[in-house]
Amino acid sequence: MRPIRRADRRAPIVYSACLSNGRAMLDERRKRLRFRAWRRGFREIDLILGGFADARLESLNDSDVTAFEALLEASDQDVYDWVVGRTPAPPVHETPLLADIRAFHATTGTSDDA
Repeated sequence: MRPIRRADRRAPIVYSACLSNGRAMLDERRKRLRFRAWRRGFREIDLILGGFADARLESLNDSDVTAFEALLEASDQDVYDWVVGRTPAPPVHETPLLADIRAFHATTGTSDDA
């Protein structure tokens, strides 16, 4: 093994380590969110949010992941009503992500909105 020279220990190594740690943290967040999306306690919203998480969570950017986390903090019945259009979502939850979830639900027909 060759000794590490001072020039080798500069920013690029630290920077790439920070990038991989950031990606690992985002991946861990996504894994926890997928678990939470499938285990809400209200089957209809489990099917919608869990199905959406399986299909789209990996492609979401950091701000969408944050919006999804916030949505999972809301009550199941409220989120269900927002997704199926029974009631308008409050401004804090009326995001492009919620529009994507609505479109996903409309195209997949993951549950009845009875």
